[in-house]
Amino acid sequence: VPVISLNANGMEQNSGFKITPAALNRAMMAITYGDVLMNVLYRVRPYEKMPGSANALYRKWAEKCIDSLERADWKTFKHNINSIVREFDELEITDEVKPRVGLVGEILVKFHPTANNNVVDIVEDEGAEAVMPGLMDFLLYCAYNTDYKYKYMSGRKSAQVLGKVAIKGMELYRSVYRKAVEKTEKFMVPQPIEEIAKGASKVLSLGHHAGEGWFLTGEMVELIENGVKNIICMQPFACLPNHVTGKGMIKELKRVFPGTNIVAIDYDPGASEVNQLNRIKLMIATACENLREDKKAQIKSPARKDLEKAGSFA
Repeated sequence: VPVISLNANGMEQNSGFKITPAALNRAMMAITYGDVLMNVLYRVRPYEKMPGSANALYRKWAEKCIDSLERADWKTFKHNINSIVREFDELEITDEVKPRVGLVGEILVKFHPTANNNVVDIVEDEGAEAVMPGLMDFLLYCAYNTDYKYKYMSGRKSAQVLGKVAIKGMELYRSVYRKAVEKTEKFMVPQPIEEIAKGASKVLSLGHHAGEGWFLTGEMVELIENGVKNIICMQPFACLPNHVTGKGMIKELKRVFPGTNIVAIDYDPGASEVNQLNRIKLMIATACENLREDKKAQIKSPARKDLEKAGSFA
């Protein structure tokens, strides 16, 4: 059975599948569209005033983005990105405050709803907001590692140069996305890969390259520094790299960032879904309790006493 594998180190030779400049352009646009839509949809859907309005807006723009990839021209790409962000920003939402739950982990388990048993739906059904960093970040992480390999390991100079060129190219597409969300106060702005690496280096060495390596910890630091202190860290059962740079970093992250609420979940065909669900429910219950305590702390003492008498904190 032929296997089509997209990789930069020549592990698979795919007859009939060539990465042309046109295909690469479409791929970068498609990934950017996906990251934008995921960011804005997950941010507004838990608070929508009209049930189903966020999903309807998502479907509208998903179809438009797919159609636009036939031509894949830069003008349409910029217009679509800015329009997506603007329309989701204008969508009517409530002023309710819910705990925000970051989702990180092994690349397939993190993004594929079948692999993670629809974790986004679970988080939203439990009364929280899901926050998922984008797919482009993982590609940037892979390109960024070439610099470390050249400086400290047996990497080639040509790979280092190619990695830096790849980062500039990907950031060109993501700059449109970043500028669009920076105009709003609602959506999370993606950090440059250099900033994610800087955050990860507070906790572990950037020499961790197996699997998601230091990037997994870097994503958790990025989320925490953006106010998302509740995190679900997902990995396949017995995935050693993620057990080291995911599970293994939780204690240190809690020490460096007090108040962080992280739960590690293993996903496997033989794993108990009930156990997974219970661990997530417990984490979100803790997040809700922390949110209530934060609200109490923001109210001055005299007013707080009156409200407690009235049963506002029941």
